[in-house]
Amino acid sequence: MTISQQLNELQLISGNKLSNIFNNLYNDILTINYDSESKLVNELWNRYNPSSPSLNGSVFEGILAAIFYRSNIIPLFIQAKISFVLNVDFDFVLYSKEYGPIALSAKTSLRERYKQADLEGMMLKQVHRKAKSFLLTLNKQEANGVNKKIANGEVLGIDDVVVVNDKKFDTLISYLKKLTFYKPEKIDIITSTRYIHKTYTMSK
Repeated sequence: MTISQQLNELQLISGNKLSNIFNNLYNDILTINYDSESKLVNELWNRYNPSSPSLNGSVFEGILAAIFYRSNIIPLFIQAKISFVLNVDFDFVLYSKEYGPIALSAKTSLRERYKQADLEGMMLKQVHRKAKSFLLTLNKQEANGVNKKIANGEVLGIDDVVVVNDKKFDTLISYLKKLTFYKPEKIDIITSTRYIHKTYTMSK
């Protein structure tokens, strides 16, 4: 079985183009020894020659998904929708006993795209008050800039911007490992103690 077949079976990646890249570059992604998660990200990303923005993002997400899996940070929901948080697809979601949903947004670079993660985080926190939202990136300078905005109260929907090839990512992984994750039960849109459904007819 090829590495892409293994990763597809585990649902860590999907798509033919991405499968070809992982077969060519990341045959050892599930077996390679590493000292820290941040060093592993750095090594794996350096093998890749960025081509198109959409494919870059998919490769980045695939690497992160494999690292979360190897760190036993599961169950992990990828490209996930959350009930009552409308029109948002989160890159990664973990559902914790301690905080409810923890959203992880992955962007190779930020520029103005942090604003999308900020908006999505605010929408999430309106529904799940204790929820956490982290933005994962490769650009340290941009991350520092957004973290300053978080500290100044200009960005409210993101708890922290984490550079994944920096030690801060190792700290995040250690933090997540301490939490209890599970698959939440399906939520009924409406629940009630009484349910009136018969059509009214006047008594004769």
